[in-house]
Amino acid sequence: MDISTLCLHGGRYIDPTGAVVTPIFQSATFAHPGVGQSTGYDYSRGGNPTRAALETLMAKLEGAEGAVAFSSGMAAISAAMELFAPGDHLVIMDDLYGGTKRLFAEVSAKYGVTFTQAATPLEVERAATAATRGVFVETPSNPMMKAFDIAAAAELAHKIGALLIVDNTFLTPYFQNPIALGADIVIHSGTKYLGGHNDTLAGFLCAATKELTAKIRRTAMTTGAALSPFDAFLIQRGIKTLPVRMERAQNTAGELARWLGARPEVTRVYYPGLAEHPDYDLMRRQARGFGAMISFAVKAPEIAVRLLQNVEIIQYAESLGGTDTLITYPILQTHADVPEEERLALGIDDKLMRISVGLEAAEDLLADLACAFEA
Repeated sequence: MDISTLCLHGGRYIDPTGAVVTPIFQSATFAHPGVGQSTGYDYSRGGNPTRAALETLMAKLEGAEGAVAFSSGMAAISAAMELFAPGDHLVIMDDLYGGTKRLFAEVSAKYGVTFTQAATPLEVERAATAATRGVFVETPSNPMMKAFDIAAAAELAHKIGALLIVDNTFLTPYFQNPIALGADIVIHSGTKYLGGHNDTLAGFLCAATKELTAKIRRTAMTTGAALSPFDAFLIQRGIKTLPVRMERAQNTAGELARWLGARPEVTRVYYPGLAEHPDYDLMRRQARGFGAMISFAVKAPEIAVRLLQNVEIIQYAESLGGTDTLITYPILQTHADVPEEERLALGIDDKLMRISVGLEAAEDLLADLACAFEA
């Protein structure tokens, strides 16, 4: 079945009323038919029909054995870290969302999990130790838009008995399926493209095996960060339009990236859909698209501030993946908690900007940026 059709029908809930939309089962608990009997649902923290329909859909979209929905993307990553024990070591990509790095540094490390950063599969191999139990990457990465070779990372991880965990938020299952390339767990911040409207928080862990799915589901039930029925309804509704949104936003992103590259105020554009991007060929091999996230560097911090203060259609806000185009200043927002030396080494300084391209007309976005540059 084509992924566009799966987005519409992959999580269909068969309701006796004939409802074509999955109902919102806004119930905390479910009655038992009899002693020792269950309808399959007992308490919404452990399972809810609305959430279950969404989890079925996500598993199908990612080619996973199962998926578990959480109250946010960070809740999902936190649950993934419960698969590891004190003394375990993870090799993590050097360029990751700042909130992920904060979790690793301030929470996971406190419980005895250690981390080494790596930029390439070769560095992953060199960083691995006898205690390495996981490899964690984003591709493309946030905010420097680096791609990571998923198949190579999977081969290395499995050779040493480690799990490969891939954050697929930027491309979504519409453009990339890491499990097909060897990943064990795929992470999504459903808040972003899956929901698509900047109105819902959600997260997912999609697992390649039933055993991993069962472990993750037990963690979700025990720790309690389950996605609510209403939010599950909103995310499933958002996924119905995922294909058309991703295609439209990607087309516009390509126009913006090329336009930005020609602006005298811009020194570099980071967008993997540009042929000059160092990971362009890798993206073509392992993904079906390039997404709609662009980072770019301007000549001076004053230009960055001028942009943020003068855009009108584009909004200065955190997050990404919604219908509205957003511009972000990573040094003050998404990566403010990353140590300065580490941040600067990656290129995340006071001249770097990030744009999440939405569904507005490309000519309106270009005009908005032009006016802001020239204000």
